[in-house]
Amino acid sequence: MKRSNLYLFLFSGILLLILLSGSLHAQGCSQCRLVPQSDQQGGGSAAGGINKAILYMMALPYIILFLLFRKQLIGFYKQFRAKGQKQSGETASVKE
Repeated sequence: MKRSNLYLFLFSGILLLILLSGSLHAQGCSQCRLVPQSDQQGGGSAAGGINKAILYMMALPYIILFLLFRKQLIGFYKQFRAKGQKQSGETASVKE
């Protein structure tokens, strides 16, 4: 597998995880789910805070990975964008 294909695969996977429903990621373990449900039924507001904390803990490793590999990701993005502009230029010259 080429290195650029690997980066595209990893980027697509991370993007897919980010775009999935927040409630899917914020389910947590059974105890973490049971306490907010009972608190919410009692009129408390701890449920939203716990779900946000779970999402924060889920996102933190991806942020750290982005910071560690930002040069490679930016290089991949520039290469991908240049390839797209080159292909669009070729199709414009064919239409003329």
